[in-house]
Amino acid sequence: MKINPPFKKAVLLNRYKRFLADIRLNTGAELTIHCPNTGSMKNCWAPETPCWFSRSNNPKRKLPGTLEITTTPDGFLTGVNTNRPNKLVREAIENGTIVELQGYESIRPEVKYGEENSRIDLLLSQGERRCYVEVKNATLGVGKGLVQFPDAVTTRGTKHLRELAAMVEQGHRAVLVFCVQHTGAESIGPADDIDPIYGITLRKAMDAGVEVLAYGCTLSPSEVVIDQRLPFNCP
Repeated sequence: MKINPPFKKAVLLNRYKRFLADIRLNTGAELTIHCPNTGSMKNCWAPETPCWFSRSNNPKRKLPGTLEITTTPDGFLTGVNTNRPNKLVREAIENGTIVELQGYESIRPEVKYGEENSRIDLLLSQGERRCYVEVKNATLGVGKGLVQFPDAVTTRGTKHLRELAAMVEQGHRAVLVFCVQHTGAESIGPADDIDPIYGITLRKAMDAGVEVLAYGCTLSPSEVVIDQRLPFNCP
């Protein structure tokens, strides 16, 4: 995904009330911007560290800036805008990077499905053949190259796992894709200590036939792109 215009650099001062962040521009001026991340952003940032943000030309927006990339306490970059992973995964399917999801003639986003009032992130289809793809953004680095998901309790994520398992039971293919926006990532696994229910449900979904894929990203002010398969470890 090419970023045009490129993200602007600043210093992250604080992230608070879930959706707000204070930054300092290179002019010294301070600015409050939108933080599009409902998670805890644990281990994703520290005060007085570099960050990058985008600006909107929409005059109706109260906060024209959006936090995009942060720096972890140990110096890696993380992509914290959770509106981007679906687009990144779709792009990676269309350009052939995610080889496991090739062979479908159409991709539709945000299609209603299941019995719990859900929308699937991407629905791939080829004739009568369907593949339900749920995308999750993973940024919780815990050391030694390991990234975990989730970074906060996610009842919504658990619901999605149940819906994916139900699709497999109905004879369809269902795939959970972790978009790992953390430049230090070497592998990924479930954060059982943060949300044990999610971990239990994930394992049940895998036993039911839900596939799990993990792909890492390159992050820069001018481009964010999925470029490598990562091992998913779920003992």
